[in-house]
Amino acid sequence: MTITEVRSESETETRRAQRVDMKLEVIVIPVSDVDRAKQFYSNLGWRFDAEFVSGDDYRIMQFTPPGSGASVIFGKNITAAAPGSAQGLYLVVSDIEAARADLLGRGIKVSEVFHGDGVSTGADEPYLFGRRRVGGPDPEHRTYRSFASFSDPDGNGWLLQEVTARLPGRVDADTTFASSSDLASALRRAAAAHGEHEKLTGQHDENWPDWYATYIVREQAGEELPL
Repeated sequence: MTITEVRSESETETRRAQRVDMKLEVIVIPVSDVDRAKQFYSNLGWRFDAEFVSGDDYRIMQFTPPGSGASVIFGKNITAAAPGSAQGLYLVVSDIEAARADLLGRGIKVSEVFHGDGVSTGADEPYLFGRRRVGGPDPEHRTYRSFASFSDPDGNGWLLQEVTARLPGRVDADTTFASSSDLASALRRAAAAHGEHEKLTGQHDENWPDWYATYIVREQAGEELPL
């Protein structure tokens, strides 16, 4: 192998190792009535980002859910998809009951909290990949396992999913929170776990800030939690 070939192979490997960020930015929601959809997503409490109009044949609106890095757009003549055909759109929340209560308070019709029983029938709504719904949150309150669903006026289906800890490899090394409420929820979980820790040790932990920090970082990284 020549020096040129070695250099070329090395450069290729370097390019493969370099990660190019590809951030999901926008999801298109097909709707039949733009003004009705605008009212609905405004009622959800989502941020209204922009509206663009070009004559009578083109209109587009953008909304962003609280704490989300991605937005939704809908409008007139922006997609050939049938209104209501967008299904299984996940909205991750740190507290499923609080999120559901917030939507109910805004006048949104939301299902009861449910979880899947692991049995695939292919007959249920597509949110759980055909798994049967069982009423109530996951009995063990495991992350990724509790849901609630709602739809917009056209029938586009949204799913709330409670995620309290990410699986290994699902987050970057940095510990970040999308909102102050997510951070507050993480602190409450750390406080509850630390209370159990002090029961085990039988004494007050003066280094509780370090314990909290370790718990939160490990929880978000999907690592084993401190006892």
